[in-house]
Amino acid sequence: METILFLTPSDGALSKNALETLAATKQLADSLGATFSVGLWGDETQASADGLAACGAAKFFAVTGPEFAQSRYSTDSAAVEALCRASGATLVLGPSGSRWNRILAGVAHRLGGRADSHVTGLSVADGAPAIARWFYRQRMEGVLTRTQRPWVLALESGIAPAWQGAPGSATIEAVACTPAAPRSKVTGIESPAEDLQTIRPDADLLFVSGAGWTKKQPDGQIKTEEAQKIILDFLRLSRASLGSTKSLVDLHGEGQATLTFLSHMNQVGQTGSTPRHAKGLSTCCHGEEPHTVGWRFIGERRAISLDPNCGWARGKADVLYVADAFAVMDKVNALLAAK
Repeated sequence: METILFLTPSDGALSKNALETLAATKQLADSLGATFSVGLWGDETQASADGLAACGAAKFFAVTGPEFAQSRYSTDSAAVEALCRASGATLVLGPSGSRWNRILAGVAHRLGGRADSHVTGLSVADGAPAIARWFYRQRMEGVLTRTQRPWVLALESGIAPAWQGAPGSATIEAVACTPAAPRSKVTGIESPAEDLQTIRPDADLLFVSGAGWTKKQPDGQIKTEEAQKIILDFLRLSRASLGSTKSLVDLHGEGQATLTFLSHMNQVGQTGSTPRHAKGLSTCCHGEEPHTVGWRFIGERRAISLDPNCGWARGKADVLYVADAFAVMDKVNALLAAK
């Protein structure tokens, strides 16, 4: 019989990915006929546990203390190791993210188990748990099982609908953990202004810009500054997340005009990320490959292009607008601003 543990840091309101992972954990436990527990670590854990009180967990384990408030490998890995040992879990599931991904392999090694990341599906095969993930730049999907235990997993966003439930009162089993004295100290956090933040994983809409924004327009002029203003205005008004094709990101290295707010972090497709949003809008993009691979998990896909015969337009978009993206997005911004 498998013993399942859902783990997440208690650093404020639980993320959407954490609640999705919790829902996937419940589904897996039901399929295996097993129970599951919840593990939390952080400066304060009672509020997070109370918020999950109705999730059906058999037990709540927590490592609590001010030394676990900040994301740090030494303290996070020690806390998670202690939680895994206290619960006796054979399957450990956590939401993919910088804090969990950083300690995943190290914790599995300490426990004598195995780790897998980028999990996009959970199932049961012949009575044993199995995971799905993508390979070869996300062109092929594989289904894996392992006999080694514990099996530590990082689940990607979108694997299941986020769990919802009324808060209650959870009884926590405190787990003792005394990590080594940290060699680093967090003195502050620097982050860009909200309007400068272009990557928003929880946004409903993904807006992808293509190299066409920096090319000569019908009047023979390059309008990079105008393109930047239109795109940034749309992101500010819509709160969408910004993606880009590799060609546009790489233009700067080739000495060509580009959009200054783009980096490889915005890159989607076979050499970038595979985002998951309810809707996607592609503008000035050409070529089939980035969208076939990078947009696999986008719910509704729309595109704006002057070329109705491009690879993206032929069967890859649910809706295609054959029009000038400058004119269309300028009009969209005006409508959004009016609201």
